[in-house]
Amino acid sequence: MQIKHLVTIAAVTCALMVGACACSGRSSGGASATTTPAAHTSQAVSLPAFSADSAYAAVAAQVAMGPRNPGSDAIKRCGEWIISELGRYGADTVIVQRTTEPDPMNPSRKVPLVNIIGCFNPDAAKRLIVAAHYDTRPVADEDADESKRDKPIPGANDGGSGVGVMLELARLMGLQTPGVGVDLLFVDLEDSGTSGDDASWCRGSQYFASHLPYKSAAERPQAAVVLDMVGAPGARFHREYFSQQANPALVDRVWASARAAGCASRFPDQLGGPILDDHLPLINAGIPAIDIVESRSDATGTFPETWHTHADDMSSVDRSTLGAVGRTMVHFIYNYR
Repeated sequence: MQIKHLVTIAAVTCALMVGACACSGRSSGGASATTTPAAHTSQAVSLPAFSADSAYAAVAAQVAMGPRNPGSDAIKRCGEWIISELGRYGADTVIVQRTTEPDPMNPSRKVPLVNIIGCFNPDAAKRLIVAAHYDTRPVADEDADESKRDKPIPGANDGGSGVGVMLELARLMGLQTPGVGVDLLFVDLEDSGTSGDDASWCRGSQYFASHLPYKSAAERPQAAVVLDMVGAPGARFHREYFSQQANPALVDRVWASARAAGCASRFPDQLGGPILDDHLPLINAGIPAIDIVESRSDATGTFPETWHTHADDMSSVDRSTLGAVGRTMVHFIYNYR
């Protein structure tokens, strides 16, 4: 198996029950049932304007650092840059979780694992998590050129896009505090798993889930939204199966936010495939979580064509897609009650 695995439907219930906490690869496809969403989002509050250009620039800044694979100088610099940006945008608190883990692709060596949490409006009665991974795949195992498959990918979409959206959200929250508290969670070591070992994926979110930075159950966030591969040109985001099964009301709420933001065409009311991603460790830790991820590409039927290839460069990221996801999240966050 490989990262962000589209597993069979039979495996979904089992994975949720036994606490599967890994990101893996793809299978033959996902379900396509239509659901009926509930109406949630209103526009009773003034909403800040999400800048797709700002999000795109944040993606470009990451790609310019080079591949951010575990143990590299680039991922260290990227983590330091994220911390600096959160401070620049006015995060009330920045929490850094540091440990070391065996490298999933080379267990004989250990690599740093650094999760970063930027906390906004910490005194709010309700809290949300918005999460994305900032590491990139150490190998291009899906590249058509076999000679390049052992080299790390640029990770513009798979890694960079979610971070870009989140840093623009940080900028907006620094300018206009939402009514709810928001923890922006940047997780490490998501994308280094090995085939057949589900637990080798999503190590950063697994670590976060077992070391939650909340003093009591009352302080835990009410909901979490994971952003993964949210930048590809023309991308559409179907209702990820694990998310829909575990937290259908939260999926309804986010998809209603997309409609309110004028982005309904990007968020079709259909099921995507079941994907092992960073939302599962959160679900298993008792935090309702869902995944916004492109899993039914028109071109491939699963993930974007550039997935785990060297073509996952800035040409694989589109401002309009970043903007659609960003505006949806603005509606979700600022209207959350």
